[in-house]
Amino acid sequence: MFRLSRYLQLLANPDCLARAAMAPPEKPSGPVVIWNLIRRCNLTCAHCYSTSTDKDFAGELTTAEVKAVMADLRAYGVPVLILSGGEPLMRPDLFELAHHAKSLGFYLALSTNGTLIDEALVAPIAAVGFDYLGISLDGLALTHDVFRRRQGAFDASLQALRLCRDAGLKVGMRFTLARDNARDLPALLDLMAEEGIHKFYLSHLNYAGRGNKNKDKDALVGMTREAMDLLIATGWSRLQRGEPVELVTGNNDADGVYLLHWARRELPELAEDLRRVLVNWGGNASGVNIANIDNLGQVHPDSFWWNYPLGNVRDRPFSAIWEDRTDPLMAGLNQRPRPVTGRCATCAHLDICNGNTRTRAYQVAGDMWGEDPGCYLDDAEISA
Repeated sequence: MFRLSRYLQLLANPDCLARAAMAPPEKPSGPVVIWNLIRRCNLTCAHCYSTSTDKDFAGELTTAEVKAVMADLRAYGVPVLILSGGEPLMRPDLFELAHHAKSLGFYLALSTNGTLIDEALVAPIAAVGFDYLGISLDGLALTHDVFRRRQGAFDASLQALRLCRDAGLKVGMRFTLARDNARDLPALLDLMAEEGIHKFYLSHLNYAGRGNKNKDKDALVGMTREAMDLLIATGWSRLQRGEPVELVTGNNDADGVYLLHWARRELPELAEDLRRVLVNWGGNASGVNIANIDNLGQVHPDSFWWNYPLGNVRDRPFSAIWEDRTDPLMAGLNQRPRPVTGRCATCAHLDICNGNTRTRAYQVAGDMWGEDPGCYLDDAEISA
């Protein structure tokens, strides 16, 4: 995850940037865990990495099993839980589990399509005290409904954003960039401002589940660059107006290098300090500071490695699975620099992006250490 607005704020405050450049890298107490508590979903979205659908899936963890794993995660030092699905609101014990997670001291987030959230459901959501809710909007009404394969999905999700905002919850818009919806990004950023939504998360398409089947629809290089230019311009102009907004991107760690090149053009005197801060950020954290548990209890290096289980929490504690370096993928992900090849190996900014997203390389070429086909930087940009 690349917190674009954080780095723009540092560039707007050179003294803070200089101090951040001198600070040692942050060492989280444990990985952020994205937990797909349920695979069932009321939608069948075109880019779904878990290939969810509206049916029950056998063998999912029980309430007691989830609580036991939560205790192990907290003891291991996991600071953040992101509850996901499927559609997590379809799990009958979601609120019991969410209250339990909060009692253990987790920073707790909920990732939802929003279509089930109405006035009756907002109260129990607010009562949990979620630290953040992410609701997906993958374009304006026509585009979103096509992506989500449900007429009226956009209206329902937008209403959910409004209800959560009005209830005082921190809520953000989530957008997966692809060739068929890139044109809607400017209007969505305008909508965010109009609705008073403070956070926007842009996810680059990752090749997993139905997202892998739709990888031919991945945003072209030019569209990806245009999207990043727009996000940077939006964040920077709002900072200058005293109206900061939280902009975050995910699943393409080349974003950090792209911002560095922007700074070299626009604020060259600050670029070297920014580079040191970006090196401290460290790029892709799959298998290190990002983890996934699926609905059956299988642990994965991140949410897009569902075809690569590391072990099951029913058989071994998460903490034991996560520390096991006998697995070749985990051994490589925890190596610095990672044993990447091709353009990634020769990139001058490998220390920033850390080899980007290994899933795309594996899905396209069958080589988990090959160059990332989703990197949108040109040869000149990766050489200097």
